[in-house]
Amino acid sequence: MSSFPLMFRIRQTFERPVVEDVAGEVHRQLKSLSLDQSIRPGQTVAISAGSRGIANIQVILKAAVDQLKQWGASPFIVPAMGSHGGGTAEGQREVLESYGITEQYCGCPIRSSMETVRVCRAVEGFDVHFDQFAYEADHVLVCGRVKPHTNFVGDIESGLMKMILIGLGKHAGANVYHRAILDYNFSQIIRSVAREVVDKCNILAGLAVVENAYDETARIEAVRPQEIEEREKDLLKLAKQWMPRLPFPTPHLLLLDEIGKNISGSGLDPNVAGRKFTGAAAEEEYAQPRFILIRRLTAQTHGNAAGIGMADLTTKHVIDEMDVEATRLNCITAAHPEGAKIPVYFDTDREMIASALSQIGLAGPTEAKVIWIQNTLKVIEVECSQIYLDQVRGRDDLEILTDPREIPFDEAGELAGVTECGVAAGM
Repeated sequence: MSSFPLMFRIRQTFERPVVEDVAGEVHRQLKSLSLDQSIRPGQTVAISAGSRGIANIQVILKAAVDQLKQWGASPFIVPAMGSHGGGTAEGQREVLESYGITEQYCGCPIRSSMETVRVCRAVEGFDVHFDQFAYEADHVLVCGRVKPHTNFVGDIESGLMKMILIGLGKHAGANVYHRAILDYNFSQIIRSVAREVVDKCNILAGLAVVENAYDETARIEAVRPQEIEEREKDLLKLAKQWMPRLPFPTPHLLLLDEIGKNISGSGLDPNVAGRKFTGAAAEEEYAQPRFILIRRLTAQTHGNAAGIGMADLTTKHVIDEMDVEATRLNCITAAHPEGAKIPVYFDTDREMIASALSQIGLAGPTEAKVIWIQNTLKVIEVECSQIYLDQVRGRDDLEILTDPREIPFDEAGELAGVTECGVAAGM
């Protein structure tokens, strides 16, 4: 008898709103606010660009640049990503370029610096920081994705206000804000700082992006500065409604091909994978895997393995790819040093999975509940162990794509990756 369960492939079906003409929608949304009435010819506009792998982000930013140019403005892009990119100006520029956000493509300069301006003192008693290039611009267009935060729960989580706070605050701002959150709470600090920035830093508008479960652009909305706080609440509800989920909530093993900062601020999105809270699961958490296994880092994360601490087991490949300094800086800045903890690791995928299966309890290989995904953004087609077969047959939102078959280890004990092991590969 095999020491591993048989696996079969399924396709999930989710609600799928999508923006068909992304660039056109950016133009329409910006025009809807009549921003040309606020911009004089030749004025500069700083546009924020973050470190997340947002679908169509280069198209969105280029469209914003083109529209601002039509109004006679001189736009430029500012990396807005706290301590990411190793906490250096060049590293942050490289992160943007890895997403196709280049000066040549977008048609405007990228001005990258870690220097900030101390805008004021927050009522809680700390300095409010803002990117120097953005502060010196005549206007600032805040662009970002609205989605559930990887650690915090509230009516405002990750979105335009967080971009104003952490992204445009750069490393200096991110460092002090995360410490302030420990003494107060996320909701209070994000509102306190964002209100000061909106009042004092020439915010022209927000350009919010919401994605669907298929990692596609589902909505683009331009928002007036004074309306960002209230509008983001409604957009967050949509983001939660449209987000992807695992097909089953309590697997013994959740195997991920990859994690990275381009996928989630935590490397893997705990809203999908579970473990949103350190030390205790949130009552609202859907996914509660017994073990999380990670095989690799994405190329776009540039060695930043933040979130690796959420894994129970990993491989030596991850450890070898890990930029310890960048990972440590990111996690300490975010006041989550546990995100950089190194789990038990193994030389091969086979050894890692075999060890995990030996720890799941009394269930043998045929009863092991295993879900295998590429990453927490890619859960439309996933691999499930044979124990789930009858449950899949009873659900209208799941389609069986293959018969159960053995896990495809190569001679070295490695997996090709879930994307290479599906229908297209003839499995």
